[in-house]
Amino acid sequence: MASRWPTLSLREAGVSLIDCEHRTPPARESGYPYVAIPQIKQGRLDLTDVRRISETDFHDWTRKTRPQAHDVILSRRCNPGETAVVPDGLKCALGQNLVLLRSDGSKVFAPFLRWLVRGPDWWEQIRKFLNVGAVFDSLKCADVPNFSLPIPPLPEQHAIAHILGTLDDKIELNRRMNETLEAMARALFKSWFVDFDPVRAKMEGRKPAGMDKATAALFPDSFQDSPLGAIPKGWRVGSIYEIADVVYGASFSSRRFNTSGNGLPLIRIRDLSDHSPGVWTDEQHPKGARISAGDIVVGMDGEFRAHVWQGPDSWLNQRMCQFKPKATDDTAFVLYSIQGPLAEVERSEVGTTVIHLGKSDIDQFQTVLPPPSVRIRYAHAAAPLLRFRVKAGVQSRSLAALRDALLPKLLSGELRVSGAGGWTREISA
Repeated sequence: MASRWPTLSLREAGVSLIDCEHRTPPARESGYPYVAIPQIKQGRLDLTDVRRISETDFHDWTRKTRPQAHDVILSRRCNPGETAVVPDGLKCALGQNLVLLRSDGSKVFAPFLRWLVRGPDWWEQIRKFLNVGAVFDSLKCADVPNFSLPIPPLPEQHAIAHILGTLDDKIELNRRMNETLEAMARALFKSWFVDFDPVRAKMEGRKPAGMDKATAALFPDSFQDSPLGAIPKGWRVGSIYEIADVVYGASFSSRRFNTSGNGLPLIRIRDLSDHSPGVWTDEQHPKGARISAGDIVVGMDGEFRAHVWQGPDSWLNQRMCQFKPKATDDTAFVLYSIQGPLAEVERSEVGTTVIHLGKSDIDQFQTVLPPPSVRIRYAHAAAPLLRFRVKAGVQSRSLAALRDALLPKLLSGELRVSGAGGWTREISA
């Protein structure tokens, strides 16, 4: 896509490169984040599993390179060209094979830099300067400041940063809300059906915390033995098939795969984490299983996680399965009931060459089954949280698609923001 803006190198545009420390500090249980390549995800930092380092090491590792708000962290290796913006207020150290890009503000508005390094022209420069290696492709620090990119006027940069940043902030807000909602539903499940807190409270003569009288009356005040250990009296242990049907994905022909959106998306294990299809197929498989937003999907190779699908209606690929709750609004109960058995399979597979989940494993899944009245009361609390998660996830996918569609058009000048706050499309002569 041809640009309407003058082209400058990053160096000419006042964007400097700051290299990392070429060593790794020891990990600590708590402390400052030590950002590494796995933390760079879709333009943002994901600190969920980040390494932590001591305060002493943090100051040592940031003497030369202390990330600040609106800096861009660039990966030079493994996934060269991928970037993430440093959020306001984050104190972190930079891992190996990462560098910082920082604008002096003279020609590049600092909040705009994160978008400049995600457009088509950026990736064209990555391909131009990429060093192809036997093990890893990489970028040289000396080459990055020479990247030539179209630079819009500063007022245009402000407008682009505002538009794309607003969309991205909403996506991030949805993600954080979903994390909170998921934690609430999971914590309630654990309290009621794993730790049996209401039962223990009643045994000790206490009122169950956070529970009205009618709900508390549904729980017994003693335990009984079971194959899974002590469980509330009157409850029982049963097969997962008592609360859910399991539908398995099918083997679709790779010759029918396409990336142009022809047919229906085909969901593979790699597509589960971001709820985004990578391929489509026009094949109508006679044994195909279709999923929709809100369905529980599990990958059967390499990872044992239950995902609540938040993407479009899709086919399930082979080595994947869906757990379909038998009761209305029982999705949350089924979702958290299978997490324990999945973890057990994963533990049993540790040390093997390839980790698999098979039907024979699922056939052995057992769970604690309370009376229907208790499950219904849990559904009243958890189902709205789950529905909101799915709704927010679907909305975020739509916003991300809009953001990604606008990005190249705004960066090139094909689409511009008018002074009145509307849109202007530039038409070539």
